[in-house]
Amino acid sequence: MLKLSANLGFLWRDLALPDAIRAAGAAGFDAVECHVPYAFPAQDVRAALDETQLEMVSLNTRMGGYLSGVGDDLGEAAVPGREDAARRELDEAIEYAEAIRCRAVSVIAGRTSRTDEAEATFRSNLTYAAEAADPLGITILIEPLNTNVCEDYHLVSADRGVETIAAVGAPNLKLMVDYYHLFVMEAEPREVLERAVPVMGHFQFASIPDRSEPDGGNVDFGQLLAWLMTQGYDGYFGAEYIPAGPVEAGLGWMNTIRKANT
Repeated sequence: MLKLSANLGFLWRDLALPDAIRAAGAAGFDAVECHVPYAFPAQDVRAALDETQLEMVSLNTRMGGYLSGVGDDLGEAAVPGREDAARRELDEAIEYAEAIRCRAVSVIAGRTSRTDEAEATFRSNLTYAAEAADPLGITILIEPLNTNVCEDYHLVSADRGVETIAAVGAPNLKLMVDYYHLFVMEAEPREVLERAVPVMGHFQFASIPDRSEPDGGNVDFGQLLAWLMTQGYDGYFGAEYIPAGPVEAGLGWMNTIRKANT
């Protein structure tokens, strides 16, 4: 069954997180996900989730200020010499996820030179995170980004992400695939996606190439999401796109994709 999640890092950004959850519920989403919820008390977020009967699918470890232009950091988990800070952020994210019954924590790797040392640091911190999260039933996710977003981000390849997951060997460590990033980085994104499906824990999508509402652009997401389900993926599909206008005005894509998957 098709299950759609609203990414509240991109949708209803003008609202406080609890109110954005309520807006997503009113719009007909099946779940929500977010980036960094830490400015909002966990009990307030949990109350909004209980009120709307929505699940929080994922949240991120702290992302630093790079994307907002107020600092150089974009996570720390793969940065040698910053293991203590990275693990404090992992602990924080896992504790918050437990408090709101969130099913997954996405670990932000950081900016590195992609050296063997950086990869060893990443794997060590992921092992730590997976071991801490497993008794709580929480999945740890890693997500490749494209180099246009951050040229020196540590993880920019889905295949490398699959390798990292295999090397760590934790059953609750999975890959988050954002098709926008995958499409930018890969000459044959569908072939890479096929290799990634067995370890994929979450999938995100937006129109290609402008990253707006998913019913525009040159990818038929009704067909693609249906194909992913035939490949065995049974998780949520996260709508992480930049609205062209008011969020509610652009939600017609939901009916289009649902109809294509009935």
